Amino acid sequence: MGAVEEKIDLESDEEIPLSLSQTRSKAHTFDFEASCIGSHTKLSTSWCFKQLRIRHLRSVYIVLIKAKISILLPFGPLAILLHYLTGKDGWVFLFSLLGIIPLAERLGYATEQLAFYTGPTVGGLLNATFGNATEMIISIYALKKGMIRVVQQSLLGSVLSNMLLVLGCAFFTGGIIHHKKLQRFNEAAVLVNSGLLLMAVMGILFPAVLHFTRTEVHFGKSELALSRFSSCIMLVAYASYLFFQLRTQQNLYGPVAEGPFEEERNIITEDSDEEEAPVITQWEAIGWLAVLTLWVSVLSGYLVDDIQGASDSWNLPVAFINVILLPIVGNAAEHASAIMFAMKDKLDITLGVAIGSSTQISMFVIPFCVVVGWFMGTPMDLNFQLFETATLFITVLVVAFMLQEGTSNYFKGLMLILSYLIVAASFFVHANPTTDDA
Repeated sequence: MGAVEEKIDLESDEEIPLSLSQTRSKAHTFDFEASCIGSHTKLSTSWCFKQLRIRHLRSVYIVLIKAKISILLPFGPLAILLHYLTGKDGWVFLFSLLGIIPLAERLGYATEQLAFYTGPTVGGLLNATFGNATEMIISIYALKKGMIRVVQQSLLGSVLSNMLLVLGCAFFTGGIIHHKKLQRFNEAAVLVNSGLLLMAVMGILFPAVLHFTRTEVHFGKSELALSRFSSCIMLVAYASYLFFQLRTQQNLYGPVAEGPFEEERNIITEDSDEEEAPVITQWEAIGWLAVLTLWVSVLSGYLVDDIQGASDSWNLPVAFINVILLPIVGNAAEHASAIMFAMKDKLDITLGVAIGSSTQISMFVIPFCVVVGWFMGTPMDLNFQLFETATLFITVLVVAFMLQEGTSNYFKGLMLILSYLIVAASFFVHANPTTDDA
């Protein structure tokens, strides 16, 4: 028995130090694993922050630096510095004008990126809202200042510029490059847009006629009431047009087909469109929309405040600045893109840019400003005065006649450009009527 107990004691004596060593080794193992997990966590966290920083820098590069038009971005801060350092209204107005041009183009780019995530219906609404966001911001700021004529004339100038200058330059360059063929586009979409433009002319014409014929039931009130009612009807009509275009009759607005070669080109175009993918994320696009809109609103304040000073220093009529110079802000990017698509023989996209933008302004932005002025207590109406209303009416008729055949050539473009020069010269010698004359 003693031997057995001794053996057991020996075995127990031998096993105790072995178990202690195993425990220590396991403890070391756990400590090592914990340190590894902690180091991996720190590495993954730092890696995530690094990737996030790289993605933000990449987004800044894509939106603000990559585009060639971004070379004009420094003019915005320079305009603010000149405003506080020199007070020269002419230079502040010019630099604000140049600074807003790339912001307007980048706003359109951010809207296109966001439209990739929202689908065609919401994307169409986004394009309708932000497609002319620059004009809307400038107009709302001018409404706050009570500068109704600036709002009316700048929006009228945007319509005239898109329909005559932008479309004319696109037709001219496209016709020169493709002079050996007849460029065609979809007549159905053009006819619908022409009808909407004529409806906008009707909404703008009646308040002016009512005012100048002195046939108002309540002088000064009937004209404003008619403008607000017509604006609500025009907004309903434009919303119905968006639903009709995006949901009901999508095939009506497809590109025109001329034959097997044209069908093959359309297939290639559809394939290239399917391959397009968003470059920035959805939340980045939303963030850039907010940042760019805020920056445009800041520069718009300096732009609108210095219109009269620029007119005095440059010895130019205010009407000429509002109708001819201000629309350059919102139409510069559209001008370039319309010409580019015409050079690629994609006239349906060109017309969507030029005529579609004119329809947006006349049927959405103008009545929207009337409604906004209504809520602000500002008597913004659709009485654009007789001279401006006649100019818009003749312009819509000229463009409608140019587009009724569904074809384009450089001569049509040249006629549209020359027509715009006549309009510009007319506003150069046109003075805004005073309150007593209106």
